[in-house]
Amino acid sequence: MTDLTTLFEVAAPLAGAGGLGYAKVRAPRVFWSLVGLPVARARFALTYRSTMDVCGLTVQPSRLRAFMVRNVARRSDVQPVPPVVRRVRGSSTGLRVTLRLPAGLEPADVAAASERLRHAWGVHSVTVVETRPGFVELRMTGYDVLRRVKMPRRLRASGLLTVPVALREDGTAFVRDYRQVPHALTLGANQSGKSMYQRNLIAGLARLPVALVGIDCKRGVEQRGYAPRLSALAVTPDEAAGLLDALVGEMEDRFDLLAAYGAADVWELPVKVRPVPVVVLVDEVAELFLVAGKKDEERRDRMVMQMIRLAQMARAAGVYLEVCGQRFGSDLGRGATALRAQLTGRVVHRVNDKQTADMGLGDIAPDAVVAVTTIPPDRPGVAVAGDTSGGWSRIRTPELSAAEAVAVCRRYAHLTPALSAFAPFRPALPADPAPAEASSLVTSIPATD
Repeated sequence: MTDLTTLFEVAAPLAGAGGLGYAKVRAPRVFWSLVGLPVARARFALTYRSTMDVCGLTVQPSRLRAFMVRNVARRSDVQPVPPVVRRVRGSSTGLRVTLRLPAGLEPADVAAASERLRHAWGVHSVTVVETRPGFVELRMTGYDVLRRVKMPRRLRASGLLTVPVALREDGTAFVRDYRQVPHALTLGANQSGKSMYQRNLIAGLARLPVALVGIDCKRGVEQRGYAPRLSALAVTPDEAAGLLDALVGEMEDRFDLLAAYGAADVWELPVKVRPVPVVVLVDEVAELFLVAGKKDEERRDRMVMQMIRLAQMARAAGVYLEVCGQRFGSDLGRGATALRAQLTGRVVHRVNDKQTADMGLGDIAPDAVVAVTTIPPDRPGVAVAGDTSGGWSRIRTPELSAAEAVAVCRRYAHLTPALSAFAPFRPALPADPAPAEASSLVTSIPATD
């Protein structure tokens, strides 16, 4: 009996330590919830004031505060004032702390010290987000949430045209909101995860009451499988030219409808007459710019002009652009820079050169260019998302196979609207493969007398 007790006393701690070690590698959410979160909260509570002081995030107290300390509290030394902690919340991925900034500090000061705060509190990353004037939120993650992407279970739908596409570095969902950011540009080299991003986006859009229009000049190798959910598809430059003309014509018809009702955009129209939103998915934008000879230049110039018109005016008509490519800049030809300037959202995956990162993010978030160039090749799907506000964040899309995306499009094929303007470009639905006749493994021998 004594031997069994001794064995239990020794084996139990070893099993517990081994289980925690296994959870730290295979189930980081469990390890963080059991061990990491309590340790991080205790470290934060014990070292908050000193950490803010050494990181330069304190200010001198006001005269009233100094007077009260010297005359009421009877203390000669007046300590600097750190931001006031308003709220501390733990989650399965990290820790969120709401701070009220004192006079003299701004969110940029806290953001500049985020790397020092990360090391001081022993967390994986610290992201600073301004929630309202005078308040910031420190979003701390306890582990690398982008190593194994797991989307949050509860996603708040903030609008009709919102699609959660990827996971941010701070553990929140990266949502593509077409009413807030109508047009976007996605860049990435081969094997960077750009196609995975498109699959997640199409799978999310397929569930919404929208019309999807595809332009895939690689003979449709990427988008032909989504035909059951596409209202129109162009697979050659000639077809793309005709489809862009049809899109511009649809946009002008919608403008006539807006003028008749005195509305500024389609969302101000009555529901009964409101046209369905249209999302245009361009797989490789360079194929619309490149020409083999002078005879194709007229077609190229017309396509580029129509794309620029859509990017400038189509938002009010409920037409949105989602442009993808490996490289996109002035070297493609006339009109490329003008088109890029109209694409508000930017998502840049791993690229082959720094110039491509500059094309995607250099004009809106220069600090993000360095983050793009440090994306390792063994982590496909990792990207940097930015917008015209200057903010940016690392994201990663969850793994989704092409077969799964095609299955989603087939499941929601009944939501595909039939628009008369796109009737000539409606893709032919692929026929279901007929089941092969089962071959018998036994050779029949005719009966004889």
